[in-house]
Amino acid sequence: MGEPVDPHQLDVGLLALFTGLAANERATEALAAAGFESLRFSHGFLFQHLIDGPRSVSELARLQEVSVQAVSKTVNELIDDGYLVATPDETDRRSRLISLSDRGWAAVKRARTARARQDRLLERSLGTERVDQLRQDLADVLAALGGIDAVQVRNVRLPS
Repeated sequence: MGEPVDPHQLDVGLLALFTGLAANERATEALAAAGFESLRFSHGFLFQHLIDGPRSVSELARLQEVSVQAVSKTVNELIDDGYLVATPDETDRRSRLISLSDRGWAAVKRARTARARQDRLLERSLGTERVDQLRQDLADVLAALGGIDAVQVRNVRLPS
């Protein structure tokens, strides 16, 4: 094992990534403690596309830039776990529309609550002004690196 890494020496991208991963880990733990133990980090990338309403499996695959088979597998798992529901597409009987179930919406609400709690914890630890400035700085960095549009339209892709 080498020398310990000084986080203050990391580039902004890695530091933001590691911070996001740590925040996500805490949110995932809060979800599990609330009874949503089968949800994984990757499921959020699918859920984001269902916030505004139902979508077909093929549309979800296109939006996530993955295969229909991959999305079908994940969708079926999430249906089995009670987070999603599938209904026939009235315009195309060969297709089904996928939407969040009541349990799926409850998970979204719980994740948002967990993230809001994290923000309050940070505000108590760092102060509201620093957290507000950090949020602004990170949003500015995201914009400068060309990632803000994907966030604004809920089309963030799972890292490959």
